[in-house]
Amino acid sequence: MKSTKFSFTKLLLLGFGFFGISLLWPLYNSYVPIFLKDFNLSSTLIGFVMTIDNIFAIIMLPLIGVLSDQTRTQLGRRMPYILVGAPLSAITFALIPLTRAWQLLWLMMLNIIFMNFFMALFRSPVIALMPDITPSEYRSQANGVINFMGGVGALLAFFAGKPLYDKHYSLPFYVGAIVMVFSQLLVVLFIKEDEKYRTRSGEKIRFENVYKKTMLELSENLRDVFKSNEKSLLMMLLSILLWFIGYNALETFFTSYAKFQMGIKESTGALVLGFFSLTFMLFAIPAGFIGSKIGRKKTMTIGLLIVIAILLGVIVSTRLISDANLLTKVFFALFAIGGLGWAMVNVNSLPTIVDMTVEEKVGGYTGLYYFFSMAANIIAPPLAGFFIDKIGYNTLIILTLVFFLLAILTLQFVKRGDVKVRK
Repeated sequence: MKSTKFSFTKLLLLGFGFFGISLLWPLYNSYVPIFLKDFNLSSTLIGFVMTIDNIFAIIMLPLIGVLSDQTRTQLGRRMPYILVGAPLSAITFALIPLTRAWQLLWLMMLNIIFMNFFMALFRSPVIALMPDITPSEYRSQANGVINFMGGVGALLAFFAGKPLYDKHYSLPFYVGAIVMVFSQLLVVLFIKEDEKYRTRSGEKIRFENVYKKTMLELSENLRDVFKSNEKSLLMMLLSILLWFIGYNALETFFTSYAKFQMGIKESTGALVLGFFSLTFMLFAIPAGFIGSKIGRKKTMTIGLLIVIAILLGVIVSTRLISDANLLTKVFFALFAIGGLGWAMVNVNSLPTIVDMTVEEKVGGYTGLYYFFSMAANIIAPPLAGFFIDKIGYNTLIILTLVFFLLAILTLQFVKRGDVKVRK
C-alpha cells in the first residue's frame, strides 16, 4: 500500500532521479547553442534546434506517462523506462562535444536527436514516482524535496560546469553523463513500487490489453482538459505553458545575452543562472511547506509576482548601469531573489495537476504537465531567437516578462488542485 507518511529519506533517494535529469539540461541549454554557433547558424535556427527535446517531449511524455500507468513488470510500472532510457541518454549526451570536435553538423544533429529521444523515454515515469509514493496532503512538501534535489543538480551543472568547461569544453558532458547514470541507479535500487503494479514470476501481460487501456486513458485525459465544464485543469495547464515560455526563452539565450549584449564570458552568464538555481534549491522545501499551509494557488501567485518584480529590476538596471562589472553583480543579486519566487511557482504546480485526478491516472496527468511545459519550450527558443535576430538581445528580458504577466492572469481562474486532506 502507498505510504501515508512523509518520508524525507525516501523522497531524498527518489530525488536523485530528478537530480540527474536537472544536471543534464542546464549544461545542454548553456553550451549547445554556443557549439552550434561554430557552424554559423542564425539565432533563429539555433532556437529551432533547441526545441528538439521539446518536440519529443510533447509527443512522447503524455504517451509514456499513460503507458507507464498501464505497464506491469516484476520491477513495477515505472522502473523499466528508467533502466532503458537513462544509460542510452547518458551515452549520447557524452558524445555531443565529440561531434563538435569533428565539425560534422549532420552527426551532431543526429546525436542530439537520439539523446533527446532517450531522455523523453524515462522523464515522465521518474517524476510520476513522487505522487505514486506520497499522499495528497504531503505532495507539495514532497515536490519541494524533489525540486531541492533538482536544484542541487542544476547548481552542480552551473558551478562545477564552469571550471570544467574552462578547462575543456567536453568535461561537463562527460562528468554529467556519469553522474546522471549513477543517480538513476539509486532510484532503481532503493525505490520499490507498490506490489499491485508488479507481476509475479511467470505471469504474462498481453500487449494488446495494455495498448487498449493506454489509448482509453489518454483519450479520457484529453477530454478532462478540453471538454470538462469546469476549466481549472485547462487554466492551470495554460498557466504552465505561459510561464515556461518565459523561463525557457531566458534560460536558452541568457549565456548568449551575457556574451553578446553584456560583454562577459558565457561561463559567467551561466554562473548568474547558477545563483538563480542556488536560491531555488535552498527555498524548494520551504516553498512546498508554504504551499501546503496557505494554499498552492496563493503561493504560486506570490512567486510569480516576485519573478515579475526582479525582471522589472533587470530592465531598469540595464538602462541605468553602464559598467559591465557592476551590472553583473546586480544581476547576480536579482537572479538570486528570482530563484525564491520560481521555487514557489514550480514546486506547487505539479502537485496541483496530479491532485485533479485519481491515483491510477497519475502518470497520464504527469504527462499532461510535461506536454504543456515542453510545448512552451518549443515556442520559446525560436520566438526569442526571432526577436533577437530582428531587434537585438535587449528584447530577451521584455519577452520573458510579458509571458510571466500573462501566466499570473490565467492562474487566477484555477479553482481546483489544492491540498486534499485525508479523512
